[in-house]
Amino acid sequence: MAKITAAEVGKLRNTTGAGMMDCKKALVEADGDFDKAIDILRKKGQKVAAKRADRDSSEGVVVAKINDDNTRGILLSLNCETDFVAKNDSYVELADKIAEIALDKNSKEEVLAADFDGMTVEEKLIEQTGVIGEKLEIGGFEVFEAPYVGAYVHGGKIGALTGLSTESENKEEVAKSVSMQVASMGATTLSYKDFDPEFVKSETEARIAAIEKDNIERGRLGKNLINVPLFISRSQLTDAAIADAKANFEQELKAEGKPEAIWDKIIPGKIERFISDNVTLDKELALLDQNFIMDDKKTVAEYVDSKNADVVGFKRVSLA
Repeated sequence: MAKITAAEVGKLRNTTGAGMMDCKKALVEADGDFDKAIDILRKKGQKVAAKRADRDSSEGVVVAKINDDNTRGILLSLNCETDFVAKNDSYVELADKIAEIALDKNSKEEVLAADFDGMTVEEKLIEQTGVIGEKLEIGGFEVFEAPYVGAYVHGGKIGALTGLSTESENKEEVAKSVSMQVASMGATTLSYKDFDPEFVKSETEARIAAIEKDNIERGRLGKNLINVPLFISRSQLTDAAIADAKANFEQELKAEGKPEAIWDKIIPGKIERFISDNVTLDKELALLDQNFIMDDKKTVAEYVDSKNADVVGFKRVSLA
């Protein structure tokens, strides 16, 4: 039997990340053959991975990487089972290295098949599953390209990329600020103009039905009823809809005895509130139509315009 030295154990540990005792046992089993010991550790990882395949891997870390000229960015989540593992420095380093490898890849499959120090990323994850004892996998993976791409990651749990079409002098600030908005508010589309009409229609019906049902219970309990909106998106507010709202406001002002001469001073504010009350879907899901988190008196679109920039798209990855 070959004599196993501390230097050999240390070399195997540095190569695989496995514990000292696991490395020593693998070297003993391999009779000192370094490559065979690595294979033994990998097979251990395969066994552990098979046993934990059905485990929930909802913890982990999200990493963003941007190329040198800020024209391409990727978001990647390396998922594990517990927050304890996710906070380990070596785990974060592993996620960071995989993200570096992923920077020029276009899909999760390409990332998994990419080289990681002589093995594939997928094989490395299996190996580390045996080392760590938890299911490891790449959860989310997103790529975005634009004339300028910026990123933001919140607490290692949520990441966002934002693409700008212009070379605004404020591009770094704008891309980061809008990425913070995406991470925080979870938009799913750039503008209300991108919504599918059928989606808006079905969402409107569902929301109105939910409010009407809630109002029945509120009425039974003697609580104030919730206003039932006519619309939920700016895409529904046609010129005809605005004209009808204006006509209704004029009738209300007339009934209140307000002089017609001052209607023009009152109605614009009422129209503005009418629009605001009937675009709830946009404020929830359309990035440019949301209230800006750093100044809720502005929409994101107004903030971007004030910086002479133009957002062309975004991506988001979250562990949640």
